[in-house]
This record gives sequence, structure tokens and C-alpha cells, in this order.
Amino acid sequence: MRCTAGVRYGGGMSLPRPAPDRTAVVTGASSGIGAAIARELASRGHGVTLVARRADKLDELANELRSRGVRAEVLAADLSDRSARAELLGRITELGLIPDILVNNAGLSTLGPVVESDPEAEMNMIEVDVVAVADLCTRFLPGMTERRRGALLNVASTAAFQPLPGQAGYGACKAFVLSYTQSLTGELRGTGVTATALCPGPVQTGFGEAAGFAKDDAEKALPSIMWVSAETVAKTAVDDMDKGRMVSIPGPANRIGSIFAQITPRTLLVPMLTRIHPGLKNGASS
Repeated sequence: MRCTAGVRYGGGMSLPRPAPDRTAVVTGASSGIGAAIARELASRGHGVTLVARRADKLDELANELRSRGVRAEVLAADLSDRSARAELLGRITELGLIPDILVNNAGLSTLGPVVESDPEAEMNMIEVDVVAVADLCTRFLPGMTERRRGALLNVASTAAFQPLPGQAGYGACKAFVLSYTQSLTGELRGTGVTATALCPGPVQTGFGEAAGFAKDDAEKALPSIMWVSAETVAKTAVDDMDKGRMVSIPGPANRIGSIFAQITPRTLLVPMLTRIHPGLKNGASS
């Protein structure tokens, strides 16, 4: 899978213009990259619809954005629940809003070797990281193509470019998101709708701790030059959506690392990654 960061595939089309009846839907918006992307879109005048499981955290962000004069709605939804996903588009249209931008950011990871994993936790991860992305794309994209305007951002990871022993399921989920989004850019060409895969490297968001990493383990395993703030990730992502780019990789070190991961023979790369992954060194499991 070749790195396509910087390749434009949307005919130079920019993000749809903000309007009172238009909204940018951001899933997983309660913290981290999702909250940062919502703030970045709001700073450019886009009204936002914030989606996550916890309404209380979404309310805090919505109030912050409203204080800046931006419209913000809160829709609590568990994206691992298929019926909740099926209802989401209808809930938005009932508010009189047109979803012109969809950011599929909700995601999670398990940690540790597959042989020690909890099957339910693994399936839940795949449901949120893979099935929910495909589900929401199939529901939201038809309206965008009918209106001949729209922008899609699917959040993958630099893990998408390589196997990831210690987080095998997570790496595979993100490889799906990258490949799926790249295919969508081809299908959507000429429709007025763009698709971008965001592939961040390590970001200080609390995501690793939620997956089960000890606080310092990930930082020790990865060079400090690869770490990027959530705000930098968000700005890069929205800039690249605006440019119609197929793949967005925040940070020059991560762009170089993604190329290295793709060209290195797997017979060399897999043993190296196995040696350094904290989830295997510490015997952690999901």
C-alpha cells in the first residue's frame, strides 16, 4: 500500500461553505482528536454536531463553541450499537440540519497478544473502528453526492501502513479504514464530494492509557519527534480536507516513518516491531 499523502484527488475542491442549516458531524468528539477537529471546524465558521457516548463531555465542548458564536448540537450515541448508528442521520435531519461534513473519528484499541485477548473486547473494537465507519459512510454519502457537495474524513492511523504485533486488531482496523477511504476517493471523483484518510502518529490524548498502555511505555517506545499535539493533527486534517487530499499524515517525522514502514520487508519489520511493542514486552493483554 503506497503512501499517498499530499496527493490531491478532489479536483482542488474546498470544504463546503458554512451555512446556518449545514453541519459538520464529528464522532468521538468528547475528547482528544475529535474535540480538536470540532474546535478547528468551528474556528472556520462551521456549525458542528458532536457525537459520542457521554453527553456531559459533549455539552462542555458545545457550550465552549457556542460562546464563540458557533452553532453546536449534542447527540449522544453509542457507535458500537447498530440501531443507534442507523438512527443518527435521521436525528440530524430532524433538527433541520444538512450534514455536509462527516468526520468518522470514534475509535478505540485493545492491547496485548491475540492469544490473551478478550473476544468481546476485540469484536467491540472492530465494530467501532471498522463497521461503524463503513455504516455511517453508506448512510451519509448518498445525500452528499445528491447535493453535489460534501467532505468526508475517516480517521485511520500511521498503524495502517504496517502490521502491529501487540495491537494486531487495531492495526488491521486502521488498514481497512485507509484502504476503504482511498477507494472512496476514486468512486467520488467528479461528484463534488471528497474523502480524506487522516493517519496520525502518536498523539497525547489519553487514547493509549484507555487502551491499556502504562503512561510512559508508549513515549519510551517511540521517538519524541514523532509525537504531535491534537491541535496540530486537527489543523493538518482540516487543511488537507480543504485541499481535497486523499491521505493526511500530520508531522514530517510521521510522513517519513510511514514511507519507511511501507518499503521495509515484512520479514525485517515484524520482528523489530514485536521487540519494541510495550504490549508484548510487559505481557499486557486487552
